[in-house]
Amino acid sequence: MDRIEELENALTIESAYADHIRVDDARRLTGPGLLWNRPGAVMDVFFTDTGTAQVTALWEKHARRVLDALGWQDQDVTHRSFTGGVNLAISAPMDQLYSAIFAVQTVWHFCAAELLASEPGDFDQMVADVKCVMEKEANPALIALITAAEAHGVDILCDDDEVSIGHGTGSQTWPVDALPTPDDLDWSALHNIPVAFITGTNGKTTTTRLLEAIARASGKVAGLTSTEFVRVGDDILDRGDYSGPGGGRMLLRDKRLEVACLEVARGGILRRGLPTRAATAAAVTNVANDHLGQYGVNTVPELAQAKFAVHRTLAEGGVLALNADDLYVRAEAENTSANIWWFSLDAQNNLVRQARDAGKCCAYVQEGDIVFFDGAVEQVVIAVSDVPLTMGGAANYNILNALAALCLALALDLPVQGARDGLAGFKPDAKDNPGRCNEFSYNNARVFVDFAHNPHSISAVCDALSSLPAKRRYIMLSHAGDRSDQDIRDVTATALNFQPDVVVAAELEGYLRGRELGEIPDLIKKSALEQGYDAQQILRASSPSLAASMILEKLEPGDLALLLVLSERDAVLAMLDG
Repeated sequence: MDRIEELENALTIESAYADHIRVDDARRLTGPGLLWNRPGAVMDVFFTDTGTAQVTALWEKHARRVLDALGWQDQDVTHRSFTGGVNLAISAPMDQLYSAIFAVQTVWHFCAAELLASEPGDFDQMVADVKCVMEKEANPALIALITAAEAHGVDILCDDDEVSIGHGTGSQTWPVDALPTPDDLDWSALHNIPVAFITGTNGKTTTTRLLEAIARASGKVAGLTSTEFVRVGDDILDRGDYSGPGGGRMLLRDKRLEVACLEVARGGILRRGLPTRAATAAAVTNVANDHLGQYGVNTVPELAQAKFAVHRTLAEGGVLALNADDLYVRAEAENTSANIWWFSLDAQNNLVRQARDAGKCCAYVQEGDIVFFDGAVEQVVIAVSDVPLTMGGAANYNILNALAALCLALALDLPVQGARDGLAGFKPDAKDNPGRCNEFSYNNARVFVDFAHNPHSISAVCDALSSLPAKRRYIMLSHAGDRSDQDIRDVTATALNFQPDVVVAAELEGYLRGRELGEIPDLIKKSALEQGYDAQQILRASSPSLAASMILEKLEPGDLALLLVLSERDAVLAMLDG
């Protein structure tokens, strides 16, 4: 048994401290995130009968002692309290992040021993074991490159396999075990490119795609990351959920890239952090109740804190574009000193008016036009009705997405004409914006397909479509099993604001996530009955594609259908394209 295994075994004795304390596995932090902008390691501790102040005081004491003993006097300690627990973190050198996990676990070993009034392990021996891990992991060549890149003002991206300096057209990449010395590099050939991060509960995918369209219309080779793929120009580099830092690094290392549009989701921010501190701009589209209860993010204000981590990616002078119409965005904005560009559906929004009075940039809707104020003068960019995504102005949520994309585009120094062309040319169809309110004609009825899956997004879509005339209305509903019963009732009640004549509840067999077959459709039916629907109005289907087929068979001219498709989207789109 080597000393790393000995250390792992020594630390496992704390896996079940007591009934009232639970600890999640420590994880590496590779970039800016919820806690701070430092690399290092973090663990989440949950407790019921232990005081937060006691835990954090022990953490500060023992973490400082361990860090100093490891020779990490220049590294820091932090924590974040939440209801029922704390996040506990240390910073560490970029070539010592696995070692940092062992360091965090070692610190907690001594915290737990004191909490439980038990005898801890031998401090000197445990520190020596962590140093053994550090020796195996150390990569002096990486640290030399990081120091040199910082001195030259160029970004450096690191992961387990590769290291790159610069972005896109100004980048170069090497295997992590074959790094050059700083003197070997032609630093004049290495540079950063315009980079934007887009996050929020809803709208981030559409805004990312729209920003990329604007960059393309401006004559740039643009690329994006998303929950579906990584793409440069028309070339898809890989498919899958790439809304985390791995997708960002993949995109930024492509030497064709001139402008980067990165969608970033809550999970990537909380698990690993963001991939760079050299972004030109970032946006938070909105914040709403969705995916709470992970990593100590239990409330919507705490979710806003997580989303706002994007401000830590900004280079000096970078722009943070924020939705002035969103309550949680407005509240969290008070905790950042970033250079904010507000956007709003209302030119008279207080924050927009204050921005104009202060000579700060902002964007808004005024008399049916999308307007940008550059700090000195207003400029009409385009009529709302000329932006296809807005459905003639009915889709307020997409007007906000257009405003966010406009702010980001101008912050990236793209031309106003490019923004105008991109906004006018981007269609709400399966080619430009798949899964986002895509409209089809079927048997002279109107059919809309959307990925909306939480009350906020479903409400936005239903509001946009509620004004459309229809002889009869149909809606397809389904939910993943990891949502609570109350979440499913809330989403169903929100969807029924569409006032459908027929509801089809679809089973998501691949997304049961601990529930039984039929349980989710049962909840949907029960919720609809509670909302006053008759049992005859509520149908069931064993899959989304079967549910869509049932609705399409019933459609007559003048009808309207909304298919909320959470899986089997390609199969549903094929039915409509056929």
